Amino acid sequence: MVALSDNLAPGLLTSLNTGAYAATGGTGDRVLVDYKDAIKDYKVTDLPAMSMFTEAMTTETGGDIDITFGKPSMGMEEINEGNTPKYQHTNLRSERVSVGEWGMAIGVTRRMIEDSRFNEVEMALNEARRAVDRHITKHVVYALLGIGDSTLGTGVSASSIVAATTEANIVNFTNNINGGFLGKDSEINVGRNYSYGLTASGTLQSSHYMTSASGATAGAIALSDLTDAMELIGGHGFNANTLMISPAHYKSLLNLADFTTAITGGGTSAPAATAHVVEETDPFRNTLGSGLVGSIYGLNIVTNAWCPSDRIFMWDNSVKPMSYVERRPLTVEEANPGFGIVGSYMSMRYGLKVTSPMSGVVIINA
Repeated sequence: MVALSDNLAPGLLTSLNTGAYAATGGTGDRVLVDYKDAIKDYKVTDLPAMSMFTEAMTTETGGDIDITFGKPSMGMEEINEGNTPKYQHTNLRSERVSVGEWGMAIGVTRRMIEDSRFNEVEMALNEARRAVDRHITKHVVYALLGIGDSTLGTGVSASSIVAATTEANIVNFTNNINGGFLGKDSEINVGRNYSYGLTASGTLQSSHYMTSASGATAGAIALSDLTDAMELIGGHGFNANTLMISPAHYKSLLNLADFTTAITGGGTSAPAATAHVVEETDPFRNTLGSGLVGSIYGLNIVTNAWCPSDRIFMWDNSVKPMSYVERRPLTVEEANPGFGIVGSYMSMRYGLKVTSPMSGVVIINA
């Protein structure tokens, strides 16, 4: 049997208190923690998609949740001497967020733990952790970009939102529970859309789902699409500063002279003895860690494999375009205890919806 090297990170089921293990030079036994204690790590799983795109909130009530927003409805008026200004009130709009339950069962039994098959248990835990991340990321991206999916309930009646989709269809809760950005023929000062600044009415009524000038070729980008999207977002008082693209779009950007890469090749080389180590000055370190690949027209560009090759998303990153409502965080329960299954049922109750419809634009290759 090969002893565990001190250079290897301990597993999820291994206690950080190594006990006799370190004292014996790596030949003793590590202390194993209880399975239910180990599985609590799921509650702190990092979910970048949620932190990047959603404003998180919790609720103690079940079912669908109504969120109230204030619209710009008050204005200054001139007050002549001796006169009293009229009282003004806040104009409100409401968004209903559909809360559903998602879960899965992990095939881990007491017999596996009693037989010391901890490698299989740990593999199951890690894969379950990755499954949660995949599900949340897919749900966020599909809801954000208006991609139709019958299981997730995204899009309009499971069909993807396109440039010709009207605002009336997007705000229809029955057909589109995840909401979306402004659709075609949106009305100013009614519902979710309102005027800001001196932007012309035609721009404010434009759909925030744009058909790309580059055509239907997947991964193609037209620079005019980016400037048009910046204009649409700016017309509502937001400032576009971030772009999310697919790897196919990233390839197209690399062929453009206007693209400024976020990394430089002037880093210090690693010493020969540790050439396999990625140093702080390595030009690819930040890109591999964050997905930030560069900038164009002042926009930070993030590439993600979950972004489809026929859609680009531009938004004001200072404003979260979506709301994430959590009824119950990810929890673990003991399912079918009579059959020896230990803490195998994982579930969570949450809802997602686009609640800042004027802060983003989706560019579609169609």
